[in-house]
Amino acid sequence: MTDEEVEKEVERQLAIMRDGAVDFYGEEELAVRLARRLAEGRPLRVKLGMDPSSADLHLGHSVVLMKLRRFLELGHTAIFLVGDFTAKIGDPSGRNKTRPPLDDQQVRENAKTYVDQVGRLLDVSAVEVRFNGEWIDQMKPSDFVRLCSQVTVARMLERDDFAKRYAGEVPIFIHEFLYPFVQGYDSVVLEADVELGGTDQTFNLLMGRELQRAYGQEPQAVITHPLLVGLDGHEKMSKSLGNSVGITDVPEEMYGKIMSIPDHLIIPYLEVYTAVPRSEVREIETALDDGGGHPMEAKKRLAVALVERYHGKETALEENGWFERTFSERQI
Repeated sequence: MTDEEVEKEVERQLAIMRDGAVDFYGEEELAVRLARRLAEGRPLRVKLGMDPSSADLHLGHSVVLMKLRRFLELGHTAIFLVGDFTAKIGDPSGRNKTRPPLDDQQVRENAKTYVDQVGRLLDVSAVEVRFNGEWIDQMKPSDFVRLCSQVTVARMLERDDFAKRYAGEVPIFIHEFLYPFVQGYDSVVLEADVELGGTDQTFNLLMGRELQRAYGQEPQAVITHPLLVGLDGHEKMSKSLGNSVGITDVPEEMYGKIMSIPDHLIIPYLEVYTAVPRSEVREIETALDDGGGHPMEAKKRLAVALVERYHGKETALEENGWFERTFSERQI
């Protein structure tokens, strides 16, 4: 590739990386690295980690999974990291109290289906699937001491959820401090160039940048994506709260859940969870705002788009027909 072609390709890829993102830390650094890698013919290493804290993935997970797929389509190395070790610590992100750690059996059971579920959204045969227990379980106490010596307690208390708990005299246990260290160290081991995550993960993701510098690596870029509330319209989507749509939900359940959402979630869900063209989403939004569109019809469009993504177009149309016969036309 010529220098001009490399420059154009870098800008094209960066635009795809920015799409749908909330924050993009280290973008300028990544642009330089990407240009170098394109000239060398070497892909970026893009990391996405998820803890098997429950058995099922839901739509909230699909946002970053779809972005990982886009990196894969750009020719980069996609790494899906199953946090089998970090799940036993319990991610304190967004928590106002200590999350109960999981035992080995719970983690193993939950992790069994993760790769299969991810396969509904991207080709796992083309993905580097790793488990952070591979290296964390092998670390010696001296390795952990070196790892923890890279960051001060004051830096840890800058974290919003820790700061609130400390100010409110809510206990913070030492093992909770270990979580961001381990997640950040995963980036060191995997030599990640980019890490993806939700906005609630920002502190953990940026810890990866700090630790990579400490271990003599170029710091990864961090791209965060929005967190939408669940079906109740109030709380973050979570299976434990009963307000989620599972990636493995059967078509009729998925369709029915979407038809139950509050009207104000229609447009955000269309934007984040589906591949409906932006131009069509804007038309739906304008019609709803002007009173010329009915929320029921907009929800049907959303439900069809979601069922199509996970179960195919034919199934989506069948579910839509069933819903209209059963509810819209009052047939049994």
